[in-house]
Amino acid sequence: MSQNTDRVVSERVADYTARFASFLQGTVATVEEELAGQEVGTGGRPGLDEAGRMHPMVWEARREVRRQAGDAGLYAPHNSVHVGGGGFSRVEMHHVEEFVYRRAGLGLGLAALAWTEGPNPAIEHCSPQAREQYLSPLINGEITAAFANTERDAGTDVLGMSTSAKRDGSDWIINGEKAWITNAHFADVVQVVAVTEPGTGSRSLSMFLVDANMPGFRRGADLPTMMTDGLTGELEFSDVRVPAENMVGETGDGFALAMSWINWRRLCRGGMCAGWGRWLLDRALGYARERRAGGRPIADLQAVQRLLADMDADVYQARATSLVAQAELDALGPFDIPLHPEAPRLISLVKVINDEAFGRVTDNAVQIRGARGLLLGSPEEKLFRVARNLRIPAGTAEVQRNAIARSLLRERAA
Repeated sequence: MSQNTDRVVSERVADYTARFASFLQGTVATVEEELAGQEVGTGGRPGLDEAGRMHPMVWEARREVRRQAGDAGLYAPHNSVHVGGGGFSRVEMHHVEEFVYRRAGLGLGLAALAWTEGPNPAIEHCSPQAREQYLSPLINGEITAAFANTERDAGTDVLGMSTSAKRDGSDWIINGEKAWITNAHFADVVQVVAVTEPGTGSRSLSMFLVDANMPGFRRGADLPTMMTDGLTGELEFSDVRVPAENMVGETGDGFALAMSWINWRRLCRGGMCAGWGRWLLDRALGYARERRAGGRPIADLQAVQRLLADMDADVYQARATSLVAQAELDALGPFDIPLHPEAPRLISLVKVINDEAFGRVTDNAVQIRGARGLLLGSPEEKLFRVARNLRIPAGTAEVQRNAIARSLLRERAA
């Protein structure tokens, strides 16, 4: 898709968003109404159980939305057609993600589009057996996954991980611990990255699919974060025996596959931040027109007008970056292995620009509401915390700048 068509919504995106809107009004609204009667929290602010994990009733509501989205063919438009997905390009997915996040806000509708817990580009490299057992159910929204890459002493330094996998006949034996894992408490299958050939640099890692029912696999402690959603925790692997068909790709492909997953998360920032940014701006505009000070709406005050203008500028600029960069990436191959040398810079630009712009948007959204913006549980307060969180997972803002600079210097040297 060329840059001069990056703003055009394709027919299949228009069809998808129309069906998604109907899904929100029908299925999701019904599930949200049932959940509200349980007094266990909401999709955006879930209650927690005794262990600090998301309340099981909230999780089950999310699971129900996910399953029905899978049945409706809404859950995995980003995956390739040959594995059962929609085959949407990254520009098309930007439009989809922007629509979903603007329309769903912080509601259960967000569970209807695959995110961290769903199928991803990396898992498409799995064996035919694993495709039937794990990938197809993931695409259909029947099960969920977790990506187990980070360790307590190995985050950005992926090659510094200690979790290992050693051959035993045709099987692999995995030992180690992972931390800061989203969906650790609920995943049915875990994409684990482990050291298989120490000392071989980027070829030292491999990726495996570990069924949550496998002996030796254990869910560890909850790790309460500023997200307060009860989804982050530790995972432990003690002599977990994994059959050869559960390896994703080939031995030594783990680093490239892990980066494929991480880059997918980075690129999804564009639509998410644009959608939530517009939602916050809509809310701010409505509030500024209704809230009165000195006998007139605060929207008449230049100080408030400037905050509104800054929010609009940040959303517009970051959105434009996302669409142009992802149009270029669609031409290069955003998840190809090996990745085109120009792709990392574009991916990092999308992430760092959106992360930081969204941070400013949420800060201004809180400011416009004054004391009300500080209330725990308000959308503005929740998304302010989300925005701060975004600058660390999937590579910190500093790492993105390093990648951008390396690309520029390499181009200059050439």
